[in-house]
Amino acid sequence: MNWLVKEEPDTYSYTQLLSDKTTVWAGVKNPVAQRHLRDMQKGDRVYFYHTGKDKAIQGTATVSKTAYPDPKDKTGRLVVVELAAGKALERPVTLAEIKADKRFATMPLVRIARLSVQPVTDEQWDMIDAIGQH
Repeated sequence: MNWLVKEEPDTYSYTQLLSDKTTVWAGVKNPVAQRHLRDMQKGDRVYFYHTGKDKAIQGTATVSKTAYPDPKDKTGRLVVVELAAGKALERPVTLAEIKADKRFATMPLVRIARLSVQPVTDEQWDMIDAIGQH
C-alpha cells in the first residue's frame, strides 16, 4: 500500500525527518485517519506532504513499525506508527499541480483535503513520482 501523511512544516518538516532518519507519527485524532494508521504495514511507501503555505509533497518515507497504542493517549484509543525517511523529490509536487491534473480527481488529497493520513494508489504514486523528478 501507499500513503500520504500531512504535517505543518513549522511543526515537523520533511527536512527534519531526513535529519532524524525515523519518527513516530503521532497526534492523529481523526477516526478515518486513525483507521488508515491501523491499516499501514511495514514497508508501505509514504509521501510526506507539507500543509500550510507550502501545500506540496516533499518526499518519501516508509512505514518502519506498524500501529501500536499511542503512549501519550490516556483514552487508549489512538495509535501511532513509525516512519523511516526515504528521499526528497527533486522538486516538491504542489497541490495546485495535482488539482489541475484530472488524473488525480479521485485522490483523497483533492476530495478530502483535511484528512491527515490517506491512501495513494500505485498509479497516483507513479504520476507524483514522475512529476517530482522533473
